[in-house]
Amino acid sequence: MTDWLLLFLAVAVSCAAVVTVILLRRRRAGEDDDPSETPDVIEYMTMMIGVVYAIVLGLAIAGVWEGRSAAEEWTRQEAQALYEVRERARVYPAAVRDRVRDGVDAYVRHTVAVEWPHMAEHGGTTERGAVLLADLRRAVTGHEPVTVREAQTYQALVDQVALAGEARTARVQGAEPTLPGVVWLGLVSGAVIAVGMVFALQIQRSGRELVLAGLFTALIAFLLFLVWYFDSPFIRGFADPAEAFTTLFPGAAGD
Repeated sequence: MTDWLLLFLAVAVSCAAVVTVILLRRRRAGEDDDPSETPDVIEYMTMMIGVVYAIVLGLAIAGVWEGRSAAEEWTRQEAQALYEVRERARVYPAAVRDRVRDGVDAYVRHTVAVEWPHMAEHGGTTERGAVLLADLRRAVTGHEPVTVREAQTYQALVDQVALAGEARTARVQGAEPTLPGVVWLGLVSGAVIAVGMVFALQIQRSGRELVLAGLFTALIAFLLFLVWYFDSPFIRGFADPAEAFTTLFPGAAGD
């Protein structure tokens, strides 16, 4: 099931449920039922609940969007650091240079072809990826610099491998959802209460109010879907999660 289909179903089901309940209430309403007699305190409570829930929902959206931006930056940093390692290794002797570049290529191919799909399915990275990064680190640090140029490049390569490792650690930590379960409990409960207040206001007087109730419910369903979609940025938040790698390593996608 695609994300767009899931969004459509969520919005359609929530709107259908609200409209159905409103229509049933209208059919069962007695002749003495007057919607205009809704107490003022209910309207005040509805307004306050809407404001509070809007603030909470806005903070949740801002939080998951910030997490997505951070995930995108970590991914770019990891790919860029590996690219720098591969390019700067050219000053090393041919045997060492080829070993370092082979290590980079093996890690990138595994990340693009195996690890990203594994993260999307299982919410975690692979042990093989950690092993390949460790092999690359040993290939970089295992060579004793001979010339001044090699000595200068050595520290730069060590720093870039450290950056790639830091970015990978962030990716490991970000493979799981950002928001804890208690926050989701509050978001869903708040949505139920906010929509439920529509019935407390006795929305049943005209087709216009019926449409507004449906649109209000659709909006909340869409915003909750937005929070859920960006809650796991490494899994759902990117259109092409491996783009940072395939841009710098075009051959990785085809291997």
